[in-house]
Amino acid sequence: MKKVLFTMCLALGVAVTALSANAEEKPKGEKKPDLEAVFKKLDKDKSGDLTLEEFKGKRDEEKAKKAFARLDKDKNEKLSLKEFKERGERKPKPKTDN
Repeated sequence: MKKVLFTMCLALGVAVTALSANAEEKPKGEKKPDLEAVFKKLDKDKSGDLTLEEFKGKRDEEKAKKAFARLDKDKNEKLSLKEFKERGERKPKPKTDN
């Protein structure tokens, strides 16, 4: 009887640990957007690149132009999927020792 109880407690402990670790990784309400899916949705002509017009969508034109220029690393007036994905990859801020 003690072995069964011990086994059940051990299994419960493992399950709780796994669930709490998973909850820490993905806080509720914080989902990373699938940038590739967003890119494909914006790429209206299915060319594999985004033009300024495709990128702009319903955004403010000036803000869209600035963002597009910042992301267009090779300055070919098109955003590749790689360039578009880099917008979601922000460099972590360096930690300061205070």
